[in-house]
Amino acid sequence: MRAVDLFAGCGGLSLGFQKQGFEIVAAFEWWDAAVKCYKENFNHPVIKADLSDLETVIPIVQDLKPEIIIGGPPCQDFSHAGKRIEANRAVLTDCYAEIVAAVQPHCFVMENVDRARNSNAYASARAIFKRAGYGLTEVVLDASKCGSPQKRKRFICFGMRGEEDGFATNAFLERQSAKSMTLRDYFGDKLGFEYYYRHPRNYNRRAVFSIDEPAPTMRGVNRPVPKGYPGHPNDACPVNENLHVLTSKERALIQTFPDDFKWIGSKTDVEQMIGNAVPVNLAQFVAETVKIVLGDHHND
Repeated sequence: MRAVDLFAGCGGLSLGFQKQGFEIVAAFEWWDAAVKCYKENFNHPVIKADLSDLETVIPIVQDLKPEIIIGGPPCQDFSHAGKRIEANRAVLTDCYAEIVAAVQPHCFVMENVDRARNSNAYASARAIFKRAGYGLTEVVLDASKCGSPQKRKRFICFGMRGEEDGFATNAFLERQSAKSMTLRDYFGDKLGFEYYYRHPRNYNRRAVFSIDEPAPTMRGVNRPVPKGYPGHPNDACPVNENLHVLTSKERALIQTFPDDFKWIGSKTDVEQMIGNAVPVNLAQFVAETVKIVLGDHHND
């Protein structure tokens, strides 16, 4: 299937779909650092575009004749991070929906943070999808049960023209593993450490984890252990000067990017790209489920 990736970032979603045989004909992204990184890792074009400029963007996407549109609009309006104050409408989420509605691909996949599902921004986009004739499957997936060694919950909206709502819910939920994948499950003993520090959002949260559990969500920041870190009762081990801090490369591997993925840009930009990305294996899980559902519908 011909696919277009909107708000592509550095390409986690593209890579997962490409691995499942989807033909990504183009990706769209506005952030320069992510555009440069994407270009280094894919052969198809990545177009730097402001996706809120619908008059310009819609004809370009239409000309690409996608059968599926994928993408994750920026989640600042409903992320767990920051002040948790949601804007009345997240304009770019609406823009994603307006592009889908205008282009009318056979189906689409939109992903975001788990709490996006209950946001005003999504409610607005959802109404656009419904008016455009799409049946919607809406699920929250845990990446650690979808082939990634990381507790990262993502909201997936899979829409298909002319379907009933919930048409693929069972396909997604039944394919999830019953057990969460740990770092040791994924890497074996290759990592060379047993415990590591992951900087918390605040000191009410733990910061030290074991490789015998799924990693916490990889965030867009990566800091060393601060001198004043007080420890937390749930830390996997006490903090000491030898405690491992994840490198950018390790964080990318936990996000299930391949070892040979080229990270281009400043350290700050690379950390942000890694934190923003869809885990590649989660994207592949979604793509495979979409493929199964499309096959089932084709055979009906």
